[in-house]
Amino acid sequence: MSRIWGFFHSVQYGKPSLVCELQELYRYLVDDFVIQFCQGLRKKDFTVKNENVSRKRKGKREYLKDADTGLMMKYLREYFESKLKIPRIRVGQAQSIETLINEEALLLAKYLRDERKTWIPRISIATEKKGS
Repeated sequence: MSRIWGFFHSVQYGKPSLVCELQELYRYLVDDFVIQFCQGLRKKDFTVKNENVSRKRKGKREYLKDADTGLMMKYLREYFESKLKIPRIRVGQAQSIETLINEEALLLAKYLRDERKTWIPRISIATEKKGS
C-alpha cells in the first residue's frame, strides 16, 4: 500500500496505481447507477450460455441480453452527461460527471507538478438521473 498518499492501491511496475486511486473517488457514482439500473431487471432479461471453465470442464453463465446491455450503455452515457452542482473551473455553476472527472485529473496533475499548493477532490451526487 502507498503510505505517502494514504490511498488503497500499491505501487507496482506496469500497474496504473494513480489512475486506480482517481477512479475510486467516483466509483460511488457508477455503483449508484448500476444499482438503480439493476433494480428494473427481471429474469427474462438474462440469457444462459455454456462456456469452458477449464480444459476439462464446462459451466453455465448468465449474461444480460444484448438488447438490455445496449440499453444500459445508452443510459450510462446519459448518466455521465447528467449535471452535478459543482462549478466548472472556468465557467458555470454545474457540470457533467464526465467533465468533473476530467477536471479533477487536471487539478491533481497540477498539484503533482507543484502548480497548486493543495488538491481536495470535489465530490457530489448527480442532480438528475437518466435511464431510471
